[in-house]
Amino acid sequence: MTRKTLTRTLLSAGIVLASALAPVAASAQSGIASVYSGGRTANGEHASSGGLTAAHKSLPFGTRVRVTNKRNGRSVVVRINDRGPYVAGRVIDVTPAAARAIGMDGLAPVELTVMGRS
Repeated sequence: MTRKTLTRTLLSAGIVLASALAPVAASAQSGIASVYSGGRTANGEHASSGGLTAAHKSLPFGTRVRVTNKRNGRSVVVRINDRGPYVAGRVIDVTPAAARAIGMDGLAPVELTVMGRS
């Protein structure tokens, strides 16, 4: 059953699940990714350059996100553990290890897909 069919079915039955369906609808995002490392993250962890973690402005800590490099199609799953980026047009900051995994050098156009929570 598709999300659209499910929504119609639930609405016709008088059931409203707007809060449950909202995260699904907002699960993809495109923009520019950048690389960062070092220091403490917003959730208190150390930002390890070898870890597969990332910073996002609004996704909850612990959210797993597939980051796909639009230039080459390579992707990696990272865990959100920090806030940022704070530069216009950028949607995510990834660690150097995540950047290497997707063949990214500096900045790259990416698509983000929310995979769930850890």
